[in-house]
Amino acid sequence: MKALRLFKNQDLVVVEVNGSFQVVKNWTWDDLFTKDDAFNRITMHIDRGQYEIWEDFNKDFIEPPINSQELWASGVTYLRSKEGREEESQASGGASFYDKVYYAERPELFFKATKHRIVGHGYAVRIRKDSTWNVPEPELTLAINKDGHIIGYTIGNDMSSRSIEGENPLYLPQAKTYDGSAALGPCLLLTNTALNPMSLIMLQIMRSSILVFEDQISIDQMKRKHHELVEYLFRECSFPFGVLLMTGTGIVPSQDFTLEIGDEINISIDGIGVLMNTVSN
Repeated sequence: MKALRLFKNQDLVVVEVNGSFQVVKNWTWDDLFTKDDAFNRITMHIDRGQYEIWEDFNKDFIEPPINSQELWASGVTYLRSKEGREEESQASGGASFYDKVYYAERPELFFKATKHRIVGHGYAVRIRKDSTWNVPEPELTLAINKDGHIIGYTIGNDMSSRSIEGENPLYLPQAKTYDGSAALGPCLLLTNTALNPMSLIMLQIMRSSILVFEDQISIDQMKRKHHELVEYLFRECSFPFGVLLMTGTGIVPSQDFTLEIGDEINISIDGIGVLMNTVSN
């Protein structure tokens, strides 16, 4: 797969080439989502030497790969997600909603966040003070340009307050959208080919340097296709600066697990890298 790893710093586009970090001249982050054929045009800039070396680029703390774009999310796209949602909402009588949406023609899509509620690699995600059951949701995230074309991929953490959503499915916006409720990064994998469907999403959670949770799933376990989610997202919605779309999680910790302050969350996806965040309140 031909691909470039792009990092965001303020409004600059930073590309990793042979272990060095180079600022692409005359390109902003929004240009990636609004200009046609971004992959080939960025590649051409690099081949022509139209960049500047960034000697002290900080790889430990990286801005999320989003600027004027909105972040949206998909739900119940993996069987394990359907089962997890049914478990958490059984007492409220809402379990049947998740079974229906898993098999329905129309997917579940919801608005997640704008830039100021999203953190990047190395920074802290948050758990709500009014939630008693909180989990990370590791998700392959699509980068989609203004015309509805997938231009690349990143790693997403769709933090979820399961106690709130389980109380009533109509509380989904409160369970999903709050300050520090999402992480993206560490980079945008800009590419002109699809990600390998056998790519693994891996999650590890460390607590006081001890591994307390670990799981993985391949993206080919998704029930819905990427283009299907994009097509529904762009129905009746325009995105003049493009959009990022989380594609749902297939990794759901058991009911006896909840995040704690200070936990370290590591999400990796083959070909993209590792997104690391700590947990705060």
